[in-house]
Amino acid sequence: MDDADATEALSQLSRYLYKYYGRKTVILLDEYDAPMQEAYMNGYWDEMARFIRSLFHASFKSNPFLERAVLTGVTRVSKESVFSDLNNLKVITATSRKYETAFGFTEDEVFQALEEFGLQDTRDEVKKWYDGFRFGNSDNIYNPWSVISYLDEKELRPFWMNTSSNTLAADLIRKGNTDIKICMEDLMHGKDICTSMDEQFVFSQLGRRPDAVWSLLAACGYLKVTGCCRRDGREEYTLAIVNFEVQEMFGQMFLDWFSDESCQYSDFKEALLSGDIQRMNAYLNEILFYTLSRYDTGKRFSKSRIHENFYHGFVLGLIAGLRSRYVISSNRESGFGRYDVMLLPLNPADDGMILEFKVMDADKEQSLQDTVDAALRQIIEKKYFAELETKGIRRENIRIYGFAFTGKEVLAGGGPAPAYEQEYKG
Repeated sequence: MDDADATEALSQLSRYLYKYYGRKTVILLDEYDAPMQEAYMNGYWDEMARFIRSLFHASFKSNPFLERAVLTGVTRVSKESVFSDLNNLKVITATSRKYETAFGFTEDEVFQALEEFGLQDTRDEVKKWYDGFRFGNSDNIYNPWSVISYLDEKELRPFWMNTSSNTLAADLIRKGNTDIKICMEDLMHGKDICTSMDEQFVFSQLGRRPDAVWSLLAACGYLKVTGCCRRDGREEYTLAIVNFEVQEMFGQMFLDWFSDESCQYSDFKEALLSGDIQRMNAYLNEILFYTLSRYDTGKRFSKSRIHENFYHGFVLGLIAGLRSRYVISSNRESGFGRYDVMLLPLNPADDGMILEFKVMDADKEQSLQDTVDAALRQIIEKKYFAELETKGIRRENIRIYGFAFTGKEVLAGGGPAPAYEQEYKG
């Protein structure tokens, strides 16, 4: 149908129902902003906003056959232009007290259900997985779909992640700046973050305001507000991942970025663990060629200088599966500067590692090998391995690696730290 017919569709349906039943209609519109999210992701935001505005005007503003309507979504209506034609709207948000216990199951309801199903011994695990939501002043609100699914299947797993698309959240995190990635790393380690957040964000702000990603993640139920904090003299919010189910969802999301079977990502981890530079380079170049084509962030990739953040996130994704053996941290202070990535071994028999990433500067370096040397020299001169030594890792058990990039080409180099200390001495 054309836009004119689609615009009048709900209004006409209301009229037909009224003529048949003699009663005005109630319209329930769930996730009204889901098509707007798709429009934002796929580049037709303006066209969709115009259409939705016309649809809402015909369906809710000038529809004489409407009794009332309920709309749900994550974009607050008071700042979204698609609602500019509507009036008499009553807005209920996650911080509103009205209906605060109606958005999910309360803890008493969940525990009663577990008892009726003979699963009372799993209370603590169910709480860990599915509790954590807050509406108004009500804490301990459980995800209803996940609880029902658990009662049906008797298995604890992330049910919620399969019910909706996480594409926008994944895209914003993947394309986000270094601060966003550091905050996500802290959240995945169970820490709170302090950040500004606007409950009235709109999708059109996401590309302009770096902190809008936290507003989206909180509105979608991935993060919860745990309190207030002060940063740079301003009062802001402390946020945390809602529960273990959401943490598992994020973990799977990150792994999925690097899970295509056409590239053997696990081979890179094995090469890194064994210190096989030749294999690391072979796999990196193969994977980067494929990944850079597939995960183009919308900017033009060329052989000119590209921001190191992309490569930093790229390699972090490759080593994400090592978290069972290492504590992986990035962009932290150590020695006289901030290293890119540090791997602290959980097993004393494993070596600690420092990884440094550099994009080749054609004005200063003649080859990727020059860039690798610059990265290794930076690790040594700034003593990035100091933190590992404070954790009890001896210098001879520390390996350092420099990664040099230009476009789809990469060169890795490095090895035991003492050997490079001697090379760069003086």
